[in-house]
Amino acid sequence: MASNWVRNLAVSAAGAAGLAAAGSALAVPWNLQAPVTRIAADIHGLHEYVMILVTLIFIGVFGAMFYSVYAHRKDKGHKAAQFHESTTVEVLWTVIPLVILVVIAWPATKVVIAQKDTSQADLTIKVTGYQWKWGYDYVKGEGEGIRFFSTLTTPRDQIEGRAKKGANYLLEVDNELVVPVNKKVRILATGADVIHAWWVPAFGAKQDAIPGFIRDIHFKAEKTGTFRGQCTELCGKDHGYMPIVVRVVSQDEYTKWVGEHKDKKAAATEDPGKIVAAAESARK
Repeated sequence: MASNWVRNLAVSAAGAAGLAAAGSALAVPWNLQAPVTRIAADIHGLHEYVMILVTLIFIGVFGAMFYSVYAHRKDKGHKAAQFHESTTVEVLWTVIPLVILVVIAWPATKVVIAQKDTSQADLTIKVTGYQWKWGYDYVKGEGEGIRFFSTLTTPRDQIEGRAKKGANYLLEVDNELVVPVNKKVRILATGADVIHAWWVPAFGAKQDAIPGFIRDIHFKAEKTGTFRGQCTELCGKDHGYMPIVVRVVSQDEYTKWVGEHKDKKAAATEDPGKIVAAAESARK
């Protein structure tokens, strides 16, 4: 009887291990996005550190429990101990969780403090959430005075299922936010109507945009490329149609982009008839 119990337990454990291995293989594409900022890398490292810690706790706790059930079962003649209180147990189950919390809280606190340090930014951009688009205003640094809206461009045929979904389905916009690489960018987030949230996972940057308040966060991209995110605060019927696209370019490319954008703005100011043409050009 005992041997059958052990065999069944071994088979169950092997099955669980197989499922875990399969699950980990399938979970890889669902992991955190590859970080392109120091903050995002710290968040990723913290995530893996805590996952390892809780896995060890899980193995230790359930291993001790299953061993106790097996080694002290009734058919081996063991009898349950009878006691009502134990100072040692009381101390242990208070101190051990406290130590675990400190071990988690110490690195987590350092990451949170680093996220909130928006001082000495090279570029400051005000981000305003609207139902259902984003407004960007370059308020300080190179590009100061540039402002535009960023709106979803995924065709309605794809959204309504009449056409094949594109590679960047619901994550494409007419005007991308453009920033230079290796420059600290401060984001001032607010909302014009309801609460929104500006989030780009590869940057480790996420901030609620609340009407009547200015809340800030920062990022410093260490790689060039195009990075995508979404509004992560339920903001109405088109909440899922508020993508964020940030294009990180070299300093020379950024300076060129700023010059071109300001030239278009100046041309549109001199001739109001060019405003529409400038807007169309900005979308290309």
